[in-house]
Amino acid sequence: MLVVGKKLFENPSGTREEILAATYRALVEHGYADLTITRIGDELEKSQSLIYHHYDGKDDLVLACLEFMLAEFESTMDDSEIEDPRARLEAAVDWMFACEFDDEHQQFFATTLELRARANYDPAYRDHFTRSDRAFDRQLTTIVREGIEQSVFQECDPEAVASTLTTLQTGALFRRVSADGTEWLADVREEIDVYLEQQVYATSE
Repeated sequence: MLVVGKKLFENPSGTREEILAATYRALVEHGYADLTITRIGDELEKSQSLIYHHYDGKDDLVLACLEFMLAEFESTMDDSEIEDPRARLEAAVDWMFACEFDDEHQQFFATTLELRARANYDPAYRDHFTRSDRAFDRQLTTIVREGIEQSVFQECDPEAVASTLTTLQTGALFRRVSADGTEWLADVREEIDVYLEQQVYATSE
């Protein structure tokens, strides 16, 4: 679903993307609170002065990095090779509730939690995460609607299903990066499967 990690920035196109790649690496290494332009510059294989030529400061960089990743997510979803709506939805849920994160992903999502907390009082971050959540909702809504049209899903409210899954995923993300243990994830995933079987997937006659 969402491409997260250094792989996303393996082949930066131009100086701006090189700066965003450096920002991502610095975020993963230091988190938002300890992120500085100097630390971003340390990850950049060019002059640090280029950062100020393209971006106004730390938050401008972080938001641009988040926007880049969101755009990649949307293009990845649009280019999905999975045609069957049920398989696409299950692949999305598999990603949303994956039981294992490597260290890089764990740190990135912990940083995402920091940034979401800023959205409480910073309109720029609030706007980004509002649009990010809506992008997730929109993609899931499209999958459910296609499933209904192909008669592999029962009649249901696609927007409500999408909002339910996105909200559960956000809650799971907050819990797993702020508390020890992930044994509860399997139980949550099982309940989601029950929900999908009862409320979304078409039943055999």
